[in-house]
Amino acid sequence: MASEEELFANIDELLAEEPQLPSPVERARLREAAGVTQARLAQALKSTTQTVKNWENGRSEPKEPRLSAYQRLLKGWAAKYPAHGSSTAAPSPVSAAAPVPEVSEAFMGPVASEPETPAAAAPVQTPVTPHVAAARPARAAARPATSSRRPAAKKAAAPATDPRFPHGPLAVLDGDGCAYGTGGLVLDCPATTVVELVEWTLRESGLGAPKLNRYGKDSDPLIVLAAAAAVKLGLPERLEGHEQRRSLRLPEDHPVVKQVLKAKWQLTQRGFGPWARVYRKAQGRERQCVQLAILSWDALDERSWPGVAAMEPADVARVLGVYAQRVITPRGSTAVSGLELMTALRPPTKPERDEATGNWISGYNPGSLGTQPMDPAPPEATPEHPVVVNSGWTGGFLNEEAYQWVRSVDTLSDEECTLPYAVGLDLNTAFLAAAARLVVGLSAPDHFHAPKFNPKIPGSWLADLSHIELDPRLPSPFTPDGSRPTGPAWYQTHTLAYAQELGHDVHPIEAYLRRETGAYLDPWHDRLKNAYVDTLADMGVTKDLDDRQFLAAMEQHKQNDPALAAVLSAIKATVKGGVGKLRERPQGKSYKDGETWPALARPTWRPDIRAAVISKARVNMHRKLNNMAKMTGLFPLAVLSDCVVYPSPAENPLDFLPYAASGKPQPGGFRLGPTPGLAKLEGVQSMLWAVDLMEKGLNPARHIKGGDAVLDEGE
Repeated sequence: MASEEELFANIDELLAEEPQLPSPVERARLREAAGVTQARLAQALKSTTQTVKNWENGRSEPKEPRLSAYQRLLKGWAAKYPAHGSSTAAPSPVSAAAPVPEVSEAFMGPVASEPETPAAAAPVQTPVTPHVAAARPARAAARPATSSRRPAAKKAAAPATDPRFPHGPLAVLDGDGCAYGTGGLVLDCPATTVVELVEWTLRESGLGAPKLNRYGKDSDPLIVLAAAAAVKLGLPERLEGHEQRRSLRLPEDHPVVKQVLKAKWQLTQRGFGPWARVYRKAQGRERQCVQLAILSWDALDERSWPGVAAMEPADVARVLGVYAQRVITPRGSTAVSGLELMTALRPPTKPERDEATGNWISGYNPGSLGTQPMDPAPPEATPEHPVVVNSGWTGGFLNEEAYQWVRSVDTLSDEECTLPYAVGLDLNTAFLAAAARLVVGLSAPDHFHAPKFNPKIPGSWLADLSHIELDPRLPSPFTPDGSRPTGPAWYQTHTLAYAQELGHDVHPIEAYLRRETGAYLDPWHDRLKNAYVDTLADMGVTKDLDDRQFLAAMEQHKQNDPALAAVLSAIKATVKGGVGKLRERPQGKSYKDGETWPALARPTWRPDIRAAVISKARVNMHRKLNNMAKMTGLFPLAVLSDCVVYPSPAENPLDFLPYAASGKPQPGGFRLGPTPGLAKLEGVQSMLWAVDLMEKGLNPARHIKGGDAVLDEGE
């Protein structure tokens, strides 16, 4: 028989245990029965509304002193409002957290954030075992009934989880030590310094992502710091003092920078800025690198990631997690990520055996751009480039840019002027569509005089196209402003090939051509196309919709899910920015023409590839404009990049787009749809409005959407 002392010890042990709370569902029922809002309860407990939401959906548990106060309140309510007519509402143990859902299911809606103390989750069978704070509850409990308003969409299958990275590619850290991952996962991060955070991330977090190509490298884990987390780690909440955002960084004598360096970690040349990389040299195959992004330092640009910086940490993790799964773990701006994606999908090297020694060495990976930067041909470079300045080049430059054309009002017919509407159509990610099956040069350029034109060879050609007569109601396909060329000029292969397609002889005077070629951008195109289409499908805009259904779905798709709308915006910005990075210009007031700049050290500084993408995109646009004129007799009012404005008898583009008798869209013209290269409605204004702008020399395509926002190239 147990002694009295032993029994009392057991009782004392029970009393010392934390009080048990009712189930999360019961907590919500009791509060609602009492007529108390989550905000009012949060105010009474000196907490936040989001934290109360977390308690009521099982994402987290309160800790003392709120735990006892919350339990006392719930007991009082239980006595007043018993469940199912019983006299008492016995508290039930906290229900175990549900398993983490598949990634595609986790994208269905916003998740709560800012728990105080994490709730336990089922153990993860992996060598890496950090404290898992909470797993996302089952979707039925986490999503309100109103979510059913979103159109059903087919979900892309979630990729298999890599056992080395059980917790996904990234986490968003809040000020309470909760690191929000993908799929609703929450990890408990005990770090109080940046050094501790880096070491926890690499040793305990289970974060990271597998390589996208068998010859590539795994993606380093990304930790995104909310403002409170940054302050907790000793960083300033805001980073100020520089005119240019890209130059923002902590001074070298800042305590955090000193702390990082003292611990034998290194920073890249960019220093500790909005996107900071903290690393040590790899030991064998093990990389030691963590990417940090500080939200309050504007790491997520509002133009690329609309509304994301203001979201709760769990929602930020959701947005970035979708992007990381479908595109790449962010490495900086969307432009940087777009460029990194090219290299991740086409690594410059692969292992090969040295015939002399039999050892494995690093060799060139065919189809890639290699490891060494390559000087452009003088006409492909920018005026400040060392190749141009040092050679004294005066022979002109490629001018392959997106359209900025406004039709002359003198060419408008009376019939056109009496039409009531101006309707804008925008091509989905036209630069991405142009990258499909695009053959580019992989080797250095060779110089040729009076070569015979070959449309299959990528390069830059000097030719005179000024003799070609075209309809003045259409822009010239040979210049960005749509004006007729006035003499010899440099053109990319696609531009000259289109002149030939239109039936004109092409006789180049000079050329810089590349012997080794390949479809370098094909995997980049394929991954971004799938990301774009899958994200639109998750927002209810699927490929199986007819044109009327498509227009209706596009009217509301951004309102269906702001988080996925932000992902879609980031994907489009990745396309545009990645292409732009291929010809990154020098930065800073101190730069002098003829000096090198950091971007020139990259093998991906390839202005000729950028020119090829834009040339093909502009040619694709003109081909559609020309076919529309032949099929419908309609001519555009203006073009800006990928947006074209047509006069129309109605507000709906279905009233002027070409359709066959069967009801199917005619090939060759503009077609509506959700895939890259197809069109969507950009905006509708009155014809009088458009003509007024044209008379002032302004471009209606720039403003057709409404307001004064400038349309992004490549969107």
